[in-house]
Formats: sequence, structure tokens, C-alpha cells
Amino acid sequence: MNYRQLGNTELKVSEVSFGTWAIGGDWGTSRDEDGLKGLALAMEQGVNFFDTADVYGSGHAEELLAKATKGKADSIHIATKFCRFGDIHDPKNYTEQKVREYCEQSLKRLQRERIDLYQIHCPPIEIMRDGSIFTVLDKLKQEGKIRHYGVSVETIEEGLLCMKSPGVKALQVIFNLFRQQPAEVLLPQAQANGVGILVRLPLASGLLTGKFKENSTFQANDHRNFNANGEQFNVGETFAGLPFVKGVELARDLEWIADERDNMARASMRWILDHPAVTCVIPGFKNEAQVEDNLATLNVPTFTAEEMDRLSAFYKNQVAPFIRGGI
Repeated sequence: MNYRQLGNTELKVSEVSFGTWAIGGDWGTSRDEDGLKGLALAMEQGVNFFDTADVYGSGHAEELLAKATKGKADSIHIATKFCRFGDIHDPKNYTEQKVREYCEQSLKRLQRERIDLYQIHCPPIEIMRDGSIFTVLDKLKQEGKIRHYGVSVETIEEGLLCMKSPGVKALQVIFNLFRQQPAEVLLPQAQANGVGILVRLPLASGLLTGKFKENSTFQANDHRNFNANGEQFNVGETFAGLPFVKGVELARDLEWIADERDNMARASMRWILDHPAVTCVIPGFKNEAQVEDNLATLNVPTFTAEEMDRLSAFYKNQVAPFIRGGI
């Protein structure tokens, strides 16, 4: 396992880490037993960082992490998120009292005394402009409830705004071969400011595995079904904001990246890790096989300068015009 510094914090995290949205819920049927085995295998292979949120399975993902990491609070770092249990547009959702409530509930479910990275979960830009929430988080940090804090953002504009607050130590962003825009300004700025970058949805909700066909279907409780066009939350969180059928078509045009890199998924995550501003990718998983497959990313060759240029041109000319949900 390779480790990278999380911005200018003291934390070093595994460059392939894992998100727990899939084992918590909203990605179709999952079994706790499989999720726990996957978490155990990841830790055996050197993964020391997991991302979750209080709303993943209404707290269930945090509870699974508590079981898997019991007694390992010093060596296994956990990032969780808050605010989406309430009305994200209501300023009352971000008061000190409310944030303390969210924090204490997550600490209880995680069975920890401190959260390593506490993230605001894709709040409206007005909340970030106001900035009062950062004062609340500073207080929680001073009290030892959280070690560091960051923001999960939907757009580049939001990310740049958040970095104006000195306490923000990490940004969680959508960045993949179908969402390359952050590489131009946001990533270099984060690196210059000492802000870590956590990359969610590295496989564009599975599109970049190359396994889907135009007629592929998803279970009713899978966000790839109920949020395909942004019906429940930002459309960028599903298929990177691409219409599904168009995404399948575009993925076929990328099949060449798997040459000498085993498969498209590993190649896609290798491309992300080839950007030095990135701290880690946090793919999801449901079982041991998916954990093992994602970790194999570490063993595939990096992309050449010519390949990077080809992929950049592909994004600008063929992908960008179809993206929805902000960039």
C-alpha cells in the first residue's frame, strides 16, 4: 500500500481507500456479512482510511464501520459527513446546537471519541458563503470532538470558496475520466493551499467499469435507478451527471485504457492517482472481490503524457457537452 499526506495535516492515508455508501444502502441489495468481510480484507491489505456519512443507510454504514474497526481508532482513520438528515437549505440546520447533535450521533454510532475528518455533506453554496458553520466546526475541533474538518462539494466554485476558510483541510470532489474539469484549477489550488483531495465516484457509478449495456437496469432501491436524472439529489452524484445511455456509449470509446492495465476500472482509478494533488480515491464496494479488484489499481502502469493528452481531448470534445449537475 502507498500512503499520501492529507493536505498539510499530520494524517497519512492509503491512496486507495474506500467509501461505504454501497454497504450502507442506496446501491441495491447488500449483505452486512459481505460488507464486514470487505472492510476486514481492506484493512489487512493496508487500507487505513474509510469515508462514510450519517445518512448512508440512515447511520447503518457508520455502525458497520464501528464493528469492523473496534479497537483500531489509533490506526484506522474515519471520515464522516453531516447535514443531510435535515433541510440542507435551512440555516437552522447548521447552528452549533444542531451540528453538535449530528456529531454526537455519529460518534455514538462509530463508537469513537473523535472523528478524524468531519465533512459538511454537499451543502448549498449560500451556507459556505455565510461561513458561520466553520466557526462551529472550529469549536468542535478545539474540544477534541473532531480532528480535522472538510467539505464535500458538487462544483469547482464551491471548492474554491471553501478553501478561503483556513480550517478546511480537505475537499471531497467528483473527479474521474467523465468529470475532468477539477484538474485545471481546483486541484492545483488545493495542492498549493495544503488541502487534501478525496475523490468520490471514481468510476462514475460503475460506468467506467465498462460492464453496462444500454438496456442494463438497477434495483428500485439503487440510486442509479431513482436518481438517474437528479430526482432525489444532485444528478452529478449519479453517473457523473451523464445520461445513462450516453455514458455507456462514451465508456465504449474508452476501452483502450484497459490495454496493459487489466481492466477499465483499475485504469480509471490509476488515471486519478496520476494527479499528484489527489490524496486518495474512495471507490465503493459490497464484497471482498470488489475490494480486491479496486486495490489492484496500485499495480497497473501510470499513463503516459501522450495518453493523458488524448484523454483530456476526449473529455473536452465528447463528454463535457453532456454533463449535468455542475462541474
